Amino acid sequence: MCLEHLWQTKPEFILLGFPGSQYLQTFLFVLFSMMNILTVMGNMAIIILVRPCCHLQTPMYFFLCNLSFLEIWYTTACVPKTLAIFLGTSRSISFTGCITQMYFILSFGCTECFLLSVMAYDCYLAICYPLRYSSIMNSTLSAWMALCCWVSGLLAICMPAYLITRLSFCSPNVINHFYCDLDSWIVLSCTDKHLLQLVAFITSFIVLLGTCIVTLISYIYIISTILRIPSAQAQQKAFSTCSAHLTVVIIWYSSTIFLYVRPSVQNTLDQNKIVNTLSTIVTLLLNPFIYTLRNKEVKKALEKALTGM
Repeated sequence: MCLEHLWQTKPEFILLGFPGSQYLQTFLFVLFSMMNILTVMGNMAIIILVRPCCHLQTPMYFFLCNLSFLEIWYTTACVPKTLAIFLGTSRSISFTGCITQMYFILSFGCTECFLLSVMAYDCYLAICYPLRYSSIMNSTLSAWMALCCWVSGLLAICMPAYLITRLSFCSPNVINHFYCDLDSWIVLSCTDKHLLQLVAFITSFIVLLGTCIVTLISYIYIISTILRIPSAQAQQKAFSTCSAHLTVVIIWYSSTIFLYVRPSVQNTLDQNKIVNTLSTIVTLLLNPFIYTLRNKEVKKALEKALTGM
């Protein structure tokens, strides 16, 4: 290792973004701006619709509001800096700013996994134990479960973030991404990073596969219960309760597991950027529309709000 390339002080980094012509950068700026605005507006609309409706004051919609609130902050942690990169006004980012951005993006991602698994368990109780549902999933339990999701998500990334602060970095200081990602830190570091890779893999394994297993088991019981319902109309009504959540789960986990459940970093940073765009931008945009269009009660609340204007 050349000592002149080893930075004793923490450097500034350059976010590469999506290299291309100025026309491409302008197009991406407009596209990401529109998706960000729609994401924030869509999630705010869900919160505004649910809050005043008495018939929507249930644990399922309480968790949905938590998810919408989370996704507003998720996109806020990622998109503004990305837009600055597309404009060419600010590609550089300090070490502190970079690790802070990474911490919140990954923490919010972990929190989303926990919330989605809790929502799957809520659907399981609602469909498999409808008579006991209100006594089991009361307001106290739902509030504690939501709080645990937030706290667990924020704590899950503390150890990887701490280990990153112990790394030294070699030139070039260019991050091949549109935000600060864990893989980029590992690629840039010129000191031993095996412990960081191990901790990151274990964290990903526990958070992603752990919550995925809870969600999968919940849906196995849900589907088996629905199939035992004799009436086709009752089956359709029961499935409509969780169809929006199931759609979001499939989109979220398929992209997120690909990104983070790997024993080592491969030379796929360009591919990761595309998948990251799907998981952090497109998925967050689709979620409020999926919940609005595939959920009859939210749809009715939206129609009522629009007709009352």
